Amino acid sequence: METVGYTRPTGWFNQKIVDPLLQILQRGAEPKQLAFSAALGITLGLFPICGVTVFLCGLAIAFLGSLCHAPTVMLANFVATPLELSLVVPFLRFGEALSGRPSFPLTPDALKKVFSGQASHEVLSSIAHVLLGWAVAAPLILGIGYLLFLPCFKILVRKFSPAASPRSQSDVKMKTRDD
Repeated sequence: METVGYTRPTGWFNQKIVDPLLQILQRGAEPKQLAFSAALGITLGLFPICGVTVFLCGLAIAFLGSLCHAPTVMLANFVATPLELSLVVPFLRFGEALSGRPSFPLTPDALKKVFSGQASHEVLSSIAHVLLGWAVAAPLILGIGYLLFLPCFKILVRKFSPAASPRSQSDVKMKTRDD
């Protein structure tokens, strides 16, 4: 008995990540551009304020124009979403360490103060520390991401580009024979 609206996790993963990636690869983009775009999308996707990452990616795409591949930036941003929330505390602690300020307590009492409005200065300070931690880490994430993605995209483009597919090679041979 099948439930209406239920998709298996592998079906969702294929539909939302694998299929778009294959479409990107089959359109014949350059591996360097794809690696930069994926690293940029991951870096901006890790921005520690929820809901802002898509806007940041849109700004980056508009600013960089043809230097980046827009679908790859957005796909990488989508893939980075689960990591975004998990890195808020490390970015917070990193920002606090950089600024030399005391750590914001992540306790139930601190949460009560936040909701009651008694800790507004501490919350604003914590947001500044999170942003500082991300801003310092972002160039490293971008650079390391580019270095990791470049060999992957070189292989994937070679494997999935239209020129490498057996069907397109046979089509070229047929057209040559017809002449």
